[in-house]
Amino acid sequence: MDMHEFYMGNVFDAYEYFGAHKENGCMVFRTFAPAAKNVALVGDFNGWKEQPMNKNGQVFELWCQEADYDQKYKYVIYGSDGKRREHCDPYGFGMELRPNYASYTRDLSAYRFNDGDWLSRRSKNFDAPMNIYEVHLGSWAKNPDDENGWFKYNEIADRLIEYCKRFHFTHIELMPISEHPADESWGYQNTGFFAPTSRYGTAAQLMELIDKCHQNNIGVILDFVPVHFAIDDYALIKYDGSELYEYNNSNVTISEWGTCNFNFSRREICCFMQSAANYWLEKYHADGLRMDAISRAIYWMGDERRGVNPTSLDFLKKMNKGLQQRHPTAMLIAEDSTAYPKITAPVEYGGLGFDYKWDLGFMHDTLNYFRTPPAERPNNYHKLTFSMMYFYNEKYLLTFSHDENVHGKATVIQKMWGDYEEKFPQARAFYMYLFTHPGKKLTFMGSEFAHFREWDEKKELDWFMLSYPKHDSFREYFGRLGELYTTRPCLYCGDYDSRSFQWLIVNAEAESIYAYERKTPSERIACVFNLSDKPKIVSVPMEESCLLRELLNSDWNIYSGSTLKPEQPAEIKANGIGHFARVELAPFSGRMFEVSPAEEETYEDYDAIGGELQPVLEDGEKNVIIIECDDE
Repeated sequence: MDMHEFYMGNVFDAYEYFGAHKENGCMVFRTFAPAAKNVALVGDFNGWKEQPMNKNGQVFELWCQEADYDQKYKYVIYGSDGKRREHCDPYGFGMELRPNYASYTRDLSAYRFNDGDWLSRRSKNFDAPMNIYEVHLGSWAKNPDDENGWFKYNEIADRLIEYCKRFHFTHIELMPISEHPADESWGYQNTGFFAPTSRYGTAAQLMELIDKCHQNNIGVILDFVPVHFAIDDYALIKYDGSELYEYNNSNVTISEWGTCNFNFSRREICCFMQSAANYWLEKYHADGLRMDAISRAIYWMGDERRGVNPTSLDFLKKMNKGLQQRHPTAMLIAEDSTAYPKITAPVEYGGLGFDYKWDLGFMHDTLNYFRTPPAERPNNYHKLTFSMMYFYNEKYLLTFSHDENVHGKATVIQKMWGDYEEKFPQARAFYMYLFTHPGKKLTFMGSEFAHFREWDEKKELDWFMLSYPKHDSFREYFGRLGELYTTRPCLYCGDYDSRSFQWLIVNAEAESIYAYERKTPSERIACVFNLSDKPKIVSVPMEESCLLRELLNSDWNIYSGSTLKPEQPAEIKANGIGHFARVELAPFSGRMFEVSPAEEETYEDYDAIGGELQPVLEDGEKNVIIIECDDE
């Protein structure tokens, strides 16, 4: 490695130099500790007796003939503050299970990937379906043969892959798997940024999981934490006796989570973190990184009032630009709650260089609407229309993640208004709205079968709930939505092209009715929703005479609804002047229709009312939405 480039902040593979590597048949250990007085190496190979390391500039190095792969080691650092501390290796490729913290030597070339075909056709999925299943490996399912209940990465692979294929998930997003000391942090407070957590196995076992996913056409996104680190004294804090990785200003050293913020004004630290990002993409063939808490890298402490943090912002731009050049088909995803512009614009065009941004505004507005009592929904009607007023400003990913299922917030199904029986039809309509709205999708494990208990990292999902018909049928409905989403191009192709979406009904506030079309030049799907608590008959205006053939009704009895699923798909004509389609909707329901041209126009179903043409209403019809037509 060119040390000059390291000091300039230009290195993306510092892990190839620092850490523990075999070179010419000998294990060499290197650590960056510029302020340290002395550094020694202890490990399995020397009886844990200190071997002094040689200082070469700001790097301490030791060539050790006795060391080999899969052995434990630590650095003993005599810091500039006069204290002796034992540290894990910042660049270590493996670590002991907590509460122990020794690093492991690992051979990253031992596993041979067989995913060349996947990688050759991989894309960023802008015009492809992306249905992401967010998973916490330790609580998706428990292993009865392990004292902690954990499956190894490769042990859970086949079961997880089969499940995702059955319910049409295109990608798995793993909550952080970098080593972390506290289970309760879910991986967001890291101590080993290059070490897959030993809870679930070794580097090779993680590689096998990702490789198997690729061979089954499932992508893997890793949750990555680039802005802060855990304060455990064996890790990065006061690494060489000085504030090497963290700020030395007490006002910005500690984050709101009690962790240390990275100091990206030091270019060596920029190299550390951008190398970590590159490492997971390069060595593990990850298909993308979801980067946590990006607002804290944009603004000081994530607070817009404190202003932009220029050094961390420059770090993000440089890192993302370098990753885009090295991995042009991997996805960089920002979890960002700010309104900072151009998050998903290329760096060369003034952006931050991400490919996608989590649409947290969409998430909050949608959940707030569905928790609102029906009588109050007219006043909140435009919570569901607002997203399309800003949607094309960024490339948004629609997320209902673990954060919406924990901490006393209630799970997604619990957030629906009403009692147990009333929540299910609303949740079915909710997910139809999600899967047909422009933007890629992410849902948290358990949501697919209406998990009621808030997520707890210590317990596996309540799979027993599938013995209850409402939950079992809900999962089948969720799977059908996934199937339609992944096989109907108009639901994913052109997501970020305004021509792919058109409102049909967007001002029926009093009735809580919505309708829109998703379309490509060769395919159209119309979606109609009744989010009131009363049945409705809706006249939906179409652009021209057409035939609507039903694809899915959220109220079908096979999904525990009240509408009998017909043997043949229902067909509705929209013809005559005004091109209205007459759609019946149960309370809290949605219907999806394939739209095709009609053979001919007729006017027999229309009457002139007050000088305008309106659909003819049969005797006894109630709750009809009249859509006026101005065409002559």
